[in-house]
Amino acid sequence: MFIKDIKVLDCTIRDGGLMNKWQFSKELVKAVYDADVAAGIDVMEIGYISSEDQFPRGEYGPWKFCAEDDLREIVGDNNTDMKLSVMADIGRIKYDDIRPKSESVVDLFRVACYDYQIDKAIELAHHVMDKGYDATINLMAVSKVNDRALDQVLADVAASRVGTFYLVDSFGSLYSEDMHSLVEKYQKALPGKTIGFHGHNNTQLAFANTIECLIKGVRMVDATMLGLGRGAGNCPLELLLSFLKNPKYHSLPVIKCIQDYIKPLQKDLSWGYFIPYMITGAQNDHPRSAMAWMAGENRDDYVAYYESVVTNKEV
Repeated sequence: MFIKDIKVLDCTIRDGGLMNKWQFSKELVKAVYDADVAAGIDVMEIGYISSEDQFPRGEYGPWKFCAEDDLREIVGDNNTDMKLSVMADIGRIKYDDIRPKSESVVDLFRVACYDYQIDKAIELAHHVMDKGYDATINLMAVSKVNDRALDQVLADVAASRVGTFYLVDSFGSLYSEDMHSLVEKYQKALPGKTIGFHGHNNTQLAFANTIECLIKGVRMVDATMLGLGRGAGNCPLELLLSFLKNPKYHSLPVIKCIQDYIKPLQKDLSWGYFIPYMITGAQNDHPRSAMAWMAGENRDDYVAYYESVVTNKEV
């Protein structure tokens, strides 16, 4: 499948950091950066920008904050064709924490929000655009948003200056039919804007749903090395690159980085396909309870987790 105008964003460090509070070594982050550059990745999302008033530096690693000095230690002046991205959550960042683009190696801010925060998300996106950055809005947990609320969100985004809007399957609960209907809805409401997709893998459909989105005209898609990400993880970058018949992308640097740096993380981090994550995906629920279960002594007692979550919901 050859798509000329696609953009692939690697969010290994940003989404993967949800599994270890962004406590990745600078050696590992540099290895991911170098591999992404060699692989022809369009954008690397290196972490969040967050307020240190809410997240103590001792508890959270540097990629929760993306201070300029830490970024430059990894990328220098980033004299490459690859863009650098950070994510900002509504309510977890101060405008004063955002320096002008002329003083930063960051190129893109991705503003993450829920439907009821769309006005604040647009305001923040416009703020970073006025400072010289590109911006997207990533509407999280769209599987929980009713049609009326989604129509209002899309109308607000259509009236904004934001050029890219993301369809986000936060809980890994959507299927191909959902991809088709949602992408068509987004495209109809947002003519002239780019649609992106970010999927989670709770029901083993992140890669398949990414393909469905590409077929329907989505042109910016997220993936991570070995699927590293919150809970069940994300669309595996190595799978996506192998699927795309585009000569600008190269799989080998990603595979080597996985072998040397990402695969060893599985000794301590339990991301990927596990039954508790599947259960939350099937239930269209946030995976936080499954992540807590996986961190406990009874992590392999899937029946007990099912009964605690599903049976209680049915009562």
